[in-house]
Amino acid sequence: MEPTQLFSSMNISASGMSAQRLRMDIIASNIANVQTTRTSQGGPYRKKEVVFASILNNKMQEGVRVAEIFSDPSPFRLLYNPQHPDANPEGYVAMPNVNTITEMIDMIATTRCYEANITAFKSAQNMFNKALELGRRY
Repeated sequence: MEPTQLFSSMNISASGMSAQRLRMDIIASNIANVQTTRTSQGGPYRKKEVVFASILNNKMQEGVRVAEIFSDPSPFRLLYNPQHPDANPEGYVAMPNVNTITEMIDMIATTRCYEANITAFKSAQNMFNKALELGRRY
């Protein structure tokens, strides 16, 4: 394996860690806003989603990047609570379209992906160090 390949694999893992970290932040924001019925844009909080894209070009750059962060267009949950200040005339409050259980599952999956990138990064780092050791011996 050439040194550029080792560095490339480390860059791929680093870009994966960076993308997964941003996804964790978005998931945390979704969970934090699960009860937010009024935002500065008006209306309840809308769940955010992250879209990844691969980085492939001829400049030795490979990896993953965040292509887009978008608001989930799925409908809001309606909760009957006529005393709530944001209740409509029928007594229903539009609640964010965030499902805490789904978010927690996504957080676990994202954490595992982040950890897999750490493992791959450390493996490439160890191979690079072993190659340097061999180079010093001979």
